[in-house]
Amino acid sequence: MLNNILLGIFGLGGSEMIIILIIVLLLFGGKKIPELMKGLGKGVKEFKDASKGEGENAPTTDKKD
Repeated sequence: MLNNILLGIFGLGGSEMIIILIIVLLLFGGKKIPELMKGLGKGVKEFKDASKGEGENAPTTDKKD
């Protein structure tokens, strides 16, 4: 499914994706990539929480008049 999305949006084929992955591996190295993915995952989770209003600084809906 993800491959279909990438093909539809970016027009990338399998060989282009493999080349991009090899370049990323060469640039960042094998030890740094898990750290980058962990940070990316935290960022996505924080974004989802903030969009749902479940974050630490989420606005409250209680009105005290």
